[in-house]
Amino acid sequence: MIVVDRKTKKEIEYTPGVLVSFLYNNVVGRMILKLLTNRVFANLGACFMNSRLSKFMMNSKIREYNIDMSKFIDKEYKSYNDFFTRRIKKLKYDNNSNSFISPCDSKLMILRLDKETKFKIKDSIYNVNEIINDSIVNEYMNGYALIFRLDVNDYHRYSYIDNGTRSDFKYIKGELHTVQPIVYDKVKVFHRNSREWCVLHTDNFDDVIMMEVGALLVGKINNDKNKVKFKKCDEKGYFSFGGSTIVLFVKENIVSFDEDILENSKKGKETIVSCGERIGVKK
Repeated sequence: MIVVDRKTKKEIEYTPGVLVSFLYNNVVGRMILKLLTNRVFANLGACFMNSRLSKFMMNSKIREYNIDMSKFIDKEYKSYNDFFTRRIKKLKYDNNSNSFISPCDSKLMILRLDKETKFKIKDSIYNVNEIINDSIVNEYMNGYALIFRLDVNDYHRYSYIDNGTRSDFKYIKGELHTVQPIVYDKVKVFHRNSREWCVLHTDNFDDVIMMEVGALLVGKINNDKNKVKFKKCDEKGYFSFGGSTIVLFVKENIVSFDEDILENSKKGKETIVSCGERIGVKK
């Protein structure tokens, strides 16, 4: 997988970690994976990540990913998950009402939804109904699927893309698998993972479906269920420890997405984007 830095135009080749490669490309690894994706194991992992025993992981990750901690609220972290879900001091965003912004820090790929209601992620074909299982998805045919993949070093809190109100949340239980690109050929990741979605009734971009996808180990989705009316870049929720993904479905003829992202996506490349950054404009 090639990832493109928008600011420098530099291309970075993404390589999965040794552990992930072992789990998905090795018979013994896949046997272990079956155990790891069990919810009992996931709950045990959650207990550890929320305990003080996990604090030792924090400093090594800060060094490994060169995380600038001055950007985040200064506090004593009680666990690795407490650090993982840290809150930024001030979130900057494009407040132009015509700007369609990224809901999170991530690696983005934009795909066109064809008339057969299927779309392609790497070498796997996905049916939208497998992901959402609701007739509402028919309204988004010929529109776009925006796939935001979060890495460990990304900010794991996510925001609303515009002013508006939302529908009730719908939760779909599933198996927890890593969202790292290596597994796309092995598992229908977005079909099998636990996920939660709602419809955003936005002021400027019509109705947009926003879905959060859980991942390996904890992978927990924490949405604010009390906030029904929201403003652009209000926090919507956060992911507990684990790689995570957000998917947006946008209707046809609503947004003109930035050409560099579309071109990268056509070539199978992801683009690095920041929460609040413009990725398109209202048509």
